Amino acid sequence: MKIATKDITIQNEIFTLTNQRALYWEKEKALIFSDLHIGKTAHFRKNGIALANHIMKNDLERLSILIENFQPEKFIIVGDLLHAGNNSDVDEFCAWQNQYPDIKFILVEGNHDKISKTLEKKLCLDSRSASLEIEDIAFVHDFDRSNPKFQITGHIHPGFVINSPVKKIKLPCFAQTSKQLLLPAFSEFTGLDTKNIPKKGMYFVFTDSEIYEI
Repeated sequence: MKIATKDITIQNEIFTLTNQRALYWEKEKALIFSDLHIGKTAHFRKNGIALANHIMKNDLERLSILIENFQPEKFIIVGDLLHAGNNSDVDEFCAWQNQYPDIKFILVEGNHDKISKTLEKKLCLDSRSASLEIEDIAFVHDFDRSNPKFQITGHIHPGFVINSPVKKIKLPCFAQTSKQLLLPAFSEFTGLDTKNIPKKGMYFVFTDSEIYEI
């Protein structure tokens, strides 16, 4: 797996975008991502839709490689860590998580994060809240128009359409405006929304090997 990066400036802070669906903030030693949707494949299988269980394993392997590369001290998960509550995929995630006892897990809750006290304890979360603010930057799952601070968000699973002479190509992306940085979904088992991404922004599309500003 190749990690391609691109540095951007937000509120006078340097952030590193990666082509592996995560953002790194060196000053805070924080790996930031959104929409992991743990449990989605087990939820589909439970409802009669046959899906291979390697989908989540691939996501966690990618996360392990990012940990090895950046050596973060904390995760900031910008919502939708889980997909449908507690199931067998959550057990697998917790076993993976136990490899990294020194990394803090900070969850900003998303609309899928229906987490009981029992499940919160099982997930070994260091904190869970509806929003998080660090200096002049707010972390929320979905963009909040009432919050004047710059926001790092998820939720949309943004995609960008590139019109080539041969065909249209849809790629995942980061979207940056003066008020927001919208993160791609970390899980590859998600669709791409090309219609509801912020307008008049900068778009950073990526492939398995590269990241480009559009």
